[in-house]
Amino acid sequence: MQDLALSPHPLVFPVFADASAWRPAAGLVAPPLRLRTSARALAGMQKEAVVGGSNGPLWRLVCDEGPYLLGTDLAPFPLAFFCVGMVSSYFMELAALAESRGLRGDWRLQQDNRYTMEGSATAGTMRGSALPVDLQLVSADSTLNAALAPLLIEAVVQSTAGGLLRTPTTGCFALQHGGRALELPVTAASLAGLQRPQGFDDLLPETSLGFPPDIISKLRTASVREGVSGGVGTSLSNEQKRTLHMQGVCRRRDDGLLEVSVDLFSPLGSRFRFLVEPAEQCLAPRAPSPAMYLSAGIAFCFLTQMGRYAHIVRRPLSDYRLVQDSALALPGTAGRAAPAMAPLQTAVFIDSSSDDEHARQVVLMSEQTCFLHAACRQRVGVRLKPPLQFAGGQD
Repeated sequence: MQDLALSPHPLVFPVFADASAWRPAAGLVAPPLRLRTSARALAGMQKEAVVGGSNGPLWRLVCDEGPYLLGTDLAPFPLAFFCVGMVSSYFMELAALAESRGLRGDWRLQQDNRYTMEGSATAGTMRGSALPVDLQLVSADSTLNAALAPLLIEAVVQSTAGGLLRTPTTGCFALQHGGRALELPVTAASLAGLQRPQGFDDLLPETSLGFPPDIISKLRTASVREGVSGGVGTSLSNEQKRTLHMQGVCRRRDDGLLEVSVDLFSPLGSRFRFLVEPAEQCLAPRAPSPAMYLSAGIAFCFLTQMGRYAHIVRRPLSDYRLVQDSALALPGTAGRAAPAMAPLQTAVFIDSSSDDEHARQVVLMSEQTCFLHAACRQRVGVRLKPPLQFAGGQD
């Protein structure tokens, strides 16, 4: 399957696979929440990933891009996955703190993420960056807002996502081009003996888990507009100076799953809805966990930058995929864990008709422009806005 339009499967589904290649490498250093993300590029800007921990089901997810990158917009954009992982991680921790204090009620979290891209791809100066995150508690009950607001600070600190953003780490990389290992002028990834990820087409939904068929769904389709900021093809320009802005709103459903809607405001994108299992290392999850969305988002964003750079310099890649191992703090421990995140270990596999130097440049420029590798390298602040009260019954 090389095009999502031809797939008979939902955008997200669980699978059971015995092959150890889908699982995180043994012997990774602390912290203990270990995930492996194996991902490949499909048609155009579409990507496919399998995310899994040391046990339990694996999750297959897909992403796409909107008109701004000439995508087909059949699945969410990569940064949406990271946004979902962040806001659901904060929500999960705040919910645990609220329950421990006997606080009940209907509330949600609203989060705004912004990233910048500036410079020239061909000159090698283009760079992506993550800006501080805005987070706001929203409820119809002013008393509940007042009680939860102080807890939100602790929730951010103790959450898995909070630990990731607070712990600057520079990733480690390995590269194979046409099956040959190449050296890179960066810290080498410790993924010895790792093979090019294969077997995606053989993965089928594990129906015994009873997962919802619409874990990811599109709520609103982006307008196709040309000649405007954030419009058709604008993100493929060689020269960039722009800010990306998206908003995620997280609430808890009656069945206990978290629901996050994500709007892409700049560039002009669609609105997608995600379901999240509010627990890490769950053996019978109904949807991916917050950390799985975080890990998938990073891998998707990196692959997108690879394809985007190759498009801009007009030296396309015939196939590109990666294996990414991540180690994060468990929920409730990020404020105490040292470290709260280990450096990402990423092995990149490229097939192309170009020379080895081009393959190296693709990896280096993609790391430099990837918004989410930037979020890992930086210390990204979270700004808590005053609680917002809304009228009862608001969607």
